[in-house]
Amino acid sequence: MAATNSQVPRILTDPRFVLLAGSLIALVALGMRHSFGLFLNPITSGLPGVDRESFGFAIALQNLMWGVAQPFAGMIADRFGSARVIFVGGMLYAGGLLCASAASTSLGLVLGFGVLVGIGLSATSYAVVLGAVGRRFPPERRTSALGIASLGGSLGIFLSVPVTLSLIESLSWPIALVSLAFIAAIICVLAPVLSGRSVEPGVDQSLKAALAEALSHRGFVLLVLGFFVCGFQLAFIGTHLPAYLLDRQLAPWLGGAALATIGATNIAGTFVCGVLGDFLSKKKILVVLYLARAAAVALFVMFPPSDISTLLFAAVMGFTWLGTVPLTTGIVAQIFGARYLATLVGIVFLMHQVGSFLGAWLGGLVFEHTGNYDIMWWSVVATGVLAALIHVPINERPLAGGNGVLRNALGNA
Repeated sequence: MAATNSQVPRILTDPRFVLLAGSLIALVALGMRHSFGLFLNPITSGLPGVDRESFGFAIALQNLMWGVAQPFAGMIADRFGSARVIFVGGMLYAGGLLCASAASTSLGLVLGFGVLVGIGLSATSYAVVLGAVGRRFPPERRTSALGIASLGGSLGIFLSVPVTLSLIESLSWPIALVSLAFIAAIICVLAPVLSGRSVEPGVDQSLKAALAEALSHRGFVLLVLGFFVCGFQLAFIGTHLPAYLLDRQLAPWLGGAALATIGATNIAGTFVCGVLGDFLSKKKILVVLYLARAAAVALFVMFPPSDISTLLFAAVMGFTWLGTVPLTTGIVAQIFGARYLATLVGIVFLMHQVGSFLGAWLGGLVFEHTGNYDIMWWSVVATGVLAALIHVPINERPLAGGNGVLRNALGNA
């Protein structure tokens, strides 16, 4: 049986300490993940028989495994607490990086990058970490707390890119992956801080009933569809942008600089979105974010890229990059409460990762068959507009009613 809040030191259940630990876990797990695109060129150049399509498939499978395992990781965390789930996830994450470092064929990359890191991410990222953080804060402060926790991932993107680039250039890509594996082990050290379960007062509802309620709610279904688009867009850009810039004869340093810029502006964007979500309509902010992404990509691909235009594009994309996370998670918590937040967010992230799988894999597939990324870039524009439209009819009103269980007859209107 997992430890309860009364069985762990009081400081470990202090909301501020839980928030700090959750932010650091997100920094490590999500930060390193966003630097994997930097390995595309050295790995495809160094391993015979490994091309962009096979590398893209490994990253795509990572996203898919992350998504498929995410609801189950959330359910286990909601039932037994988050600490053990995060600890095991950290071990799998580190093991996957070690496996990828020893790969000599695409199969090794698929097992390491794809399967092990993918499952590890499901236990160390948004659903489990934000679920633990969300239960520790009252509704009026929850979205900003979720924003700060998500901010860890944003800061991780900013820090991991120069660190990973330095490791690859100074040590070689296999040793760089071994070094990242040791960094991933920090997750296991921080896991005990998120011990215990905090049940939202007044909520008496089974997991089965909570799932049935969410899956029958139109707003929840629309959030799931919108987050599919988010995953598709981010996985394609994060995986293939550095290679796209090299194809356009731009300097090799620009790909890393663009990812670092995304990480830097993402810090501000995630914080701002989290704070605004406590005061403004979360769905309206999401509409603006998706339209901004679509406009930025359209302008970027319509004109020949340069150093300045690339960095400006990266800055705009970064500001909208992870701002969707506290807003989407906040809407789920606002409508359904925090009791089964990890489980419900896990379901939302399942579709996010299905989109990520397609974004990363199709990017490589389209390039290998057409010689460019044009189809994918315009797909990002079209899906951005679609996602904005999807969020418009979402009803954000909390469910409230009988027996303290969160319900609202208007929720499905």
